[in-house]
Amino acid sequence: MQKGFKISKVIFYLVLIGYAIICLGPFLWSFITSFKPTSEINNFNINFKTLSAKNYIFLWKEFPFARWVFNSIYVALIVTLGNILFNSMAGYALARINFPGKKALFLAILGMMMVPGQVVMVPTFILLSKLGWVNTYKGLTLPFLTSLFGIFLMRQFFTTIPKAIEESAMIDGLSRFGIFFRIVLPLARPALSTQFILMFTGNWNSFLWPSLLAQSEEMYTLPVGLNSFYGQYYQFWDQVLAGVMILSIPSILIFLIFQKNFIKGIATTGLKE
Repeated sequence: MQKGFKISKVIFYLVLIGYAIICLGPFLWSFITSFKPTSEINNFNINFKTLSAKNYIFLWKEFPFARWVFNSIYVALIVTLGNILFNSMAGYALARINFPGKKALFLAILGMMMVPGQVVMVPTFILLSKLGWVNTYKGLTLPFLTSLFGIFLMRQFFTTIPKAIEESAMIDGLSRFGIFFRIVLPLARPALSTQFILMFTGNWNSFLWPSLLAQSEEMYTLPVGLNSFYGQYYQFWDQVLAGVMILSIPSILIFLIFQKNFIKGIATTGLKE
């Protein structure tokens, strides 16, 4: 019995290792290729003598790459922090505060989550254009400071916090805002970490909206800037892969830092007290 269990465990780990190799294979190939010269892009053999950081140096010297990185960091951080604040406030109100139309509002949020984003794309762009927000930081950040999924995520997590904790704080004289910022938010760290990872990586890698709203090279985010490296008759895949490697670094670091809270937040969201 124990021997069979050990064999099945070994098989399980071998399957995981094989799956990891399949997933990491394209990434490792892209990483190595980003150091190759253009003439060896399609060559699967690795010639260590020709590997160099020329592609990375070329990006920083010949393109406004630093500006694109700054734009991506600025937009991703502003949108992420805005979502953490406003989604948490809206989620807490739906979880704890009784007001007329609360259930209808929550059902409306669930319903709107099922509407494809492409449906509201044209009206949103027309609105932003009339406001004069196209090709501005306001257009890239303000319309995306909240998300329906983030509100739903926080609302579900707040229902898992015992009401007795908040009632005790209220007896001690804390206001509703005091309870929210000093008691509830610190307890919601797993859900906040989950939301931070999802929102930051989503906005850091976002291409569709920045490609529509950023119409000058100085307003490009990193994904939009990398998209300009290839067209119908030309492709600079060596520079694209070098840029993609830089693009992937923040997402990897953030997930490694917050992964414990991320897993805990996903596991506990949806449970009720």
